Amino acid sequence: MKILIAPDSFKGNLSSLKVARAIEKGIRRVLPSADCIAVPMADGGEGTVRSMLDALGGKYIRKQVCGPDTQKVKARYGLLADGRTAVIEMAEASGLPLVASTKKNPLTATSYGTGELIVDALNKGANKIIIGIGGSATNDAGAGMAQALGVRFFNARGAEIRTPAAGGMLDKIFEINTDNLHPGLKKCRVVVASDVDNPLCGRRGASAIFGPQKGATEKMVKQLDENLKQFAKLIKQELQIDVRTLKGAGAAGGLGAGLVAFANARLRSGIDIVIEATQLKAQLKTADLVFTGEGRVDLQTAFGKTPAGVARAARRYRIPVVAIGGGLSDDARGVFDYGIDALDSAIARDMSLDVALKDSRKFIANASERALRLILVGKKMTKRR
Repeated sequence: MKILIAPDSFKGNLSSLKVARAIEKGIRRVLPSADCIAVPMADGGEGTVRSMLDALGGKYIRKQVCGPDTQKVKARYGLLADGRTAVIEMAEASGLPLVASTKKNPLTATSYGTGELIVDALNKGANKIIIGIGGSATNDAGAGMAQALGVRFFNARGAEIRTPAAGGMLDKIFEINTDNLHPGLKKCRVVVASDVDNPLCGRRGASAIFGPQKGATEKMVKQLDENLKQFAKLIKQELQIDVRTLKGAGAAGGLGAGLVAFANARLRSGIDIVIEATQLKAQLKTADLVFTGEGRVDLQTAFGKTPAGVARAARRYRIPVVAIGGGLSDDARGVFDYGIDALDSAIARDMSLDVALKDSRKFIANASERALRLILVGKKMTKRR
């Protein structure tokens, strides 16, 4: 039996590769000679770089960049084994965890550091850059990132704005000049990995939906939204690109819009990008069973998350899919309508979070063993008929 193991990481606990190894351990208790193929997965959020490096080989590149509050931070990104593909998580340079809870302020937070990581990858010869844009502290529509790439902004008096752009000053930008845009972008394909389809502005826009978790008050949300509207209007006027109507433009405080406008990026589902990059479908063609999973399985898992993406790919080949969750919510059964055939929880009894995290590999192995034994029971019943 060939069993494909393609889980996401269990956030804050185990990488996707470690989860896969734990699942495999449980499988081998039942089928010692099974052909287990581990393909670490991610959906564009935290852990994407790690999973891509684990699956495809490569190395981390470390660089000091401008953080969201303009203080220097140590960030890293992945350069895959081909030497030409870079994988960046914007949260490394511009993420919410980089800002103290008492200092969260999307009016002043900038994505400049994310632009610096892109520049570094371009300078190292990358001709494809995959950018995961979850977990941002920013609401600047990627204006700070654009400055790092060489875009120049000018105010109403014609003076260049030299401070890192932020969400609270987008209304001060009256002219965009892209003459000094990094030349490497002309030969580089930029792909944005995101599981968010929010527009840039409005009730479902970047400011209204994500602003409060970044520290925005109700008054700030209104200001940020108006600033995004004005900036989008300017982009359309100066660059002939309409980001306001773009699905997913509101991801990461509008960074999705900025990457499309200034880096000619393409927005795609994060899990679809990882499936393509890891050549998961080629492995699925000859698989008998698939195990996937994530830290918590709930109904939201069905919408853009790793287990649902893996299940969607497996459905094409009519391969059954089992998902292992660190925990299961009451509405988790809803994923059965989206291609996941069976569920099990790593947590099989009441325990503290500390115990669950400490012994998570053991619990995941136990869950995969339980799931596989039930599958084999069904197989025996079928043979008796």
